[in-house]
Amino acid sequence: MLQEFVYGKISSPRAKNVIEPVKDLLAAARAAMIPVVYVCDSHLPNDPEIKVWGNHAMKGSDGARIISDLSPKNGDYILEKRVYSAFHETGLDLLLRDLNVSSVVIVGLLTEICVRHTAADAFMRGYHIRIPSDCVEAFSEEEQRRGLEYLKKVYGAEISNSSAIISDWKTNLNRIP
Repeated sequence: MLQEFVYGKISSPRAKNVIEPVKDLLAAARAAMIPVVYVCDSHLPNDPEIKVWGNHAMKGSDGARIISDLSPKNGDYILEKRVYSAFHETGLDLLLRDLNVSSVVIVGLLTEICVRHTAADAFMRGYHIRIPSDCVEAFSEEEQRRGLEYLKKVYGAEISNSSAIISDWKTNLNRIP
């Protein structure tokens, strides 16, 4: 949830739909002592995505900053990524294993691109995947629907919503760190 994707060059009005549910989910995760990890685009001029999307979320730019509504808190982790997947050469897998994490909740933009590639890499590494549908968004309603169906069918992602996940955390039902 970077400036570039919510308010910048590659933003979509649909991106704003997920801010409040993500904010609630982050607060609940912190309250339940569940690690919060931000993995943010921080591009260099020769990154593969630049050929497709042009310059966006460039390292050190305002576009690469997390939106203020979802600012990290003390104890959160912040990693940088240069391609769609949050796992590709970011150290995320090592961090999660060090924290004994076996399940990931993936939120952010865009369902059909970064969320999909992150879910693929989570699946390949054996993580249980949860996707709250109100905390991810695509460029269009059709891409959102197809993206969520794909994540469920191909990666076995559990598709629910932020309220269900928060409820699980509060009651410790199905709580997998």
